Amino acid sequence: MTGGVQARRWLDAAVDDLRHARHAEEGGFHAHACFSSQQAAEKAVKAVHYARGARAVMGHSVRNLIERLDPRIPELDELLDDARELDLNYIPTRYPNGLEDWTPSAGFGARQAARAIAGASGIVTVARRHVPAD
Repeated sequence: MTGGVQARRWLDAAVDDLRHARHAEEGGFHAHACFSSQQAAEKAVKAVHYARGARAVMGHSVRNLIERLDPRIPELDELLDDARELDLNYIPTRYPNGLEDWTPSAGFGARQAARAIAGASGIVTVARRHVPAD
């Protein structure tokens, strides 16, 4: 499978995750919206790595994935604060012991979901400009 095809698959998955995040937010599933947003951003940045010829891209930290791009993409560097915030959604949004005193549904609300979706949307938008169309 060529890098372009692989990149497109990852970007398509990122777009699906972002759509799921929006759907979850509308339904009041804020923790799920936060996690799907993190996944959308992670997959979008991985798509950029694949578009640049990477054969395997490991890791789940959106921030680290952005920082490992060589050469760097200034538009993504501007979104590093969003990436850092999205990284905080990787574990505690999914597991009942991920937060000290709360379950994910009690620990994440509409405000966090909206911020996560906005951050992931920006990262997906930039990734689209760096992943070639079919």
